[in-house]
Amino acid sequence: MISKEQFEKELKIIIENAIREDVGDGDHSSLACIPKTALGKAKLLVKEDGIIAGVEFAEQIFNYVDKNLKIEVLIKDGQKVNYGDIVFYVSGSSQSILKAERLVLNAMQRMSAIATKTKQFASILEGTNTKILDTRKTTPGIRALEKWAVKIGGGENHRFALYDMVMLKDNHIDFAGGISKAITKTKFYLKENNLDLKIIVEARNLEEISEILEHDGIHRILIDNFNYEETKKAVALIGNKCQTESSGGITLKTAKEYAKCGVDYISSGALTHSVFNMDLSLKAVQ
Repeated sequence: MISKEQFEKELKIIIENAIREDVGDGDHSSLACIPKTALGKAKLLVKEDGIIAGVEFAEQIFNYVDKNLKIEVLIKDGQKVNYGDIVFYVSGSSQSILKAERLVLNAMQRMSAIATKTKQFASILEGTNTKILDTRKTTPGIRALEKWAVKIGGGENHRFALYDMVMLKDNHIDFAGGISKAITKTKFYLKENNLDLKIIVEARNLEEISEILEHDGIHRILIDNFNYEETKKAVALIGNKCQTESSGGITLKTAKEYAKCGVDYISSGALTHSVFNMDLSLKAVQ
């Protein structure tokens, strides 16, 4: 996984690029009708039940836009919210509040939706030994936010990107000429380049799992698109030789059954690619 320093760098890049994209050479709507010296106060209003996420990120945005803005947090990341709740108040320069408004809302609405969906999966898996994982099926440019939201919702992060873990999927295996060739080449590559990266290998059937198990040093086997019975057989075959992960169209309705098969993890791209933003608004306090 990426370091804390790398993660914070990603967040800074997101804020800088988003402000560049949204503000450009100035927020002319605010500049035109609101005096530079005007002071104001706004509240983050919840308009839909769920899990709130992005409060800490909102604080970073406000601080980036104007270090003199004051934020009073009433509800922290990861807490359940209901319609009508107020998450925080922000006060200071009216122009600064408006400059930050859209980025704060866009980020928090997306992050809260992801945290809410993740919490649903995590709740279903309570009482089992299976944990929910995200994937790389994220919105380009804001992966750090979406993976942060998964953590807030009670899930765990898979690899962050292509550089922090080796994951040999079906296309890698086919292009390399088979599972054994892909694994052997990967181990050689890591040794030659002095890289200490964990290796995950995807299996499409029990025969491929057997072939993967012929090789030492595999961190996890991705049991992809198996049904319940096949998954149970795969878990029994793998035993304690490495970690297990189920994936492929697993939903809130089927997650518990896959967990009962004994897998260590369930990964779901739906945590990040198929959510609808939570309804939030930033309203001026009169």
